[in-house]
Amino acid sequence: MQNDLKKINTFLSKHHVLSLATSDGLELSACSLFYVFDLDRHSFVVASSEDTTHIKNITKNPKVAGTVVLETKIVGKIEGIQFRGEFLLLADEELKKLYFKAFPYALVMSPKLWQIKISYFKLTDNTLGFGKKIIWQNSFL
Repeated sequence: MQNDLKKINTFLSKHHVLSLATSDGLELSACSLFYVFDLDRHSFVVASSEDTTHIKNITKNPKVAGTVVLETKIVGKIEGIQFRGEFLLLADEELKKLYFKAFPYALVMSPKLWQIKISYFKLTDNTLGFGKKIIWQNSFL
């Protein structure tokens, strides 16, 4: 299980944009967000304004899903993550520092930071064999 998380972390560390799906219970919304991922807390950290549709949605329904993918047409190189989790206002100062270290220019905008606590990952990695899937679930959430 820990090796699976390391593979997931290795993939996520090579990327910085996730696609996020949210719902207010009636309507769906999707967006793209810059992120950093913290392996120890099983969490993405993202910045977003409270006037966006996805933040309005999470105030009604904090459960989210999303993806991070490597864009390629070469089947043997296809890699991607699907995830589910809970979207929360970020309170952890260490995670805030992690975000601003990755995106120092964001400090100028003083963005509101959020945490996506992950409950489920599915990594598809064709570099390990066609259709190879690694599934990780956080049993503590």
